[in-house]
Amino acid sequence: MAIYKNTTELSKVYKGATELSAVYFGADLIFPISTDYSVEYLVVAGGGGASADSGGGAGGGAGGLLSSSLLSAATVFTIAVGGGGSGNTSSSQASDGTNSSIAGSGITAITSIGGGGAGSSQDTGVIHQGHDGGSGGGSTSGNASVTRNNGGSGTSGQGNAGGGAASIGVGDGNNAAGGGGGGGAAGQDASSGNGGDGGVGLQSSISGVSTYYSGGGAGGTRGSGTAGTGGSGGGGNANNTTDGTGQNGGINTGGGAGGSRDLPTALGGSGLIILKMPTANYSGTTTGSPTVTTDGTFTILTYNASGTYTA
Repeated sequence: MAIYKNTTELSKVYKGATELSAVYFGADLIFPISTDYSVEYLVVAGGGGASADSGGGAGGGAGGLLSSSLLSAATVFTIAVGGGGSGNTSSSQASDGTNSSIAGSGITAITSIGGGGAGSSQDTGVIHQGHDGGSGGGSTSGNASVTRNNGGSGTSGQGNAGGGAASIGVGDGNNAAGGGGGGGAAGQDASSGNGGDGGVGLQSSISGVSTYYSGGGAGGTRGSGTAGTGGSGGGGNANNTTDGTGQNGGINTGGGAGGSRDLPTALGGSGLIILKMPTANYSGTTTGSPTVTTDGTFTILTYNASGTYTA
């Protein structure tokens, strides 16, 4: 509780409060001081793993991306940074990326959904179907006689759908796979003989530098066609050479992995979380060793791994 004699004195100390509840006692003004202040955030989940397939491996979906601001509410922010998903093996399907989140008392939890893993012949349910996620994984044709053109779905407000496989037939040299969805656009469908590109990510300047995040991984091809290109924001390129491996998603970008013809498969990129606040309000109390930088009158905390910030 604070007591101020007049409004001139009050104006020197009252800033950042979200609500003023005042009571007058004679000439004195008595009211609680709020320490709330606005904190910008970028929350990027881990990207999905790619697939390797005889019909061209599909690209992993990008990790979901959320960006806005919240009031500090004088709380401890708990930061969880998601990892990238692994690719399929000869006996397992590609895995989805892991969620990233901010939680704390007095705030609504913010959760970005991990990118969907690429479809492969090891998937249960709809075989070769890309997984749903922050952004959806691409679908692959395999060497099957059934056309499957749907990629995995993205999460509304966080990402986009993966691309579908090209129409194929048994032994058809034009088999090709779809690209993973990105934060800014859907993954590209494969065309006859050509893998689909990964969906482009989204740009953010929260770090002080305009940077792409959450790019989708590219789809590959079985034959002599063109392998897809990963989306800007850490999306991995595909590889259609014998025994070649697709490109991993970019570390701490949430990028999806690029597909390949043969094992081993590529990994999705890990996520990250960035907080930005007025330097005048920065407490300096953190765990998890975030990178601390400044941009003008703002302090920026970049978490490449889990930790906390005490407002």
